[in-house]
Amino acid sequence: MPDIEHALEALAQGRIIIITGDRLRGGDIDFAVAARHVTADAINFMASHGRGLICLTMRPERAVRLGIGLLNPGAERQSGRPFGRSIEARHGVETGISAADRAHTVRVATAPEATGDDLVSPGHVFPLIGAPGGVRERAAAAEASIELCNLAGAGDMAVICSIMRDDGEMARIDDLDDFIARHAIPVADIGALIDRIG
Repeated sequence: MPDIEHALEALAQGRIIIITGDRLRGGDIDFAVAARHVTADAINFMASHGRGLICLTMRPERAVRLGIGLLNPGAERQSGRPFGRSIEARHGVETGISAADRAHTVRVATAPEATGDDLVSPGHVFPLIGAPGGVRERAAAAEASIELCNLAGAGDMAVICSIMRDDGEMARIDDLDDFIARHAIPVADIGALIDRIG
């Protein structure tokens, strides 16, 4: 069952949670971990069990500092997905796509003093730039992950990955009951988060 407090405790400890209740994606669910705590093992877990795109969520002001703009800031041919240009750490990576390399890129981008000079593009980490009004403005996993990390005292950036079933269809929370129990993964619901922050 979703439990915001349990999820916040897990994020503060550097553990992975699941976010459910994305109102823009019809029940899709995501893994999330605080970006400041990301490890190669966490990236590998998400890639192995989530199978979706691994993204780095951030607030607009952080994106500006990192020199990351929306891929499509206009109104035409707009998907509504707030992707920024893909990134890679300027130094310290090999192929860029390994779990270790992606974790390194996230750590570089998350560093308090990081700027656009620390990154190159294109790369293998995909930024999602949250709405200025946060989860109240856009009730989606990107904004929720940022808000949850903030409430947990775990920074204001997260790594998220959408979860697919073994057959390639998008997973729903009921598909993962056994998996959640086996891995003891807390679940946070976006609606409950909005209620909590008022």
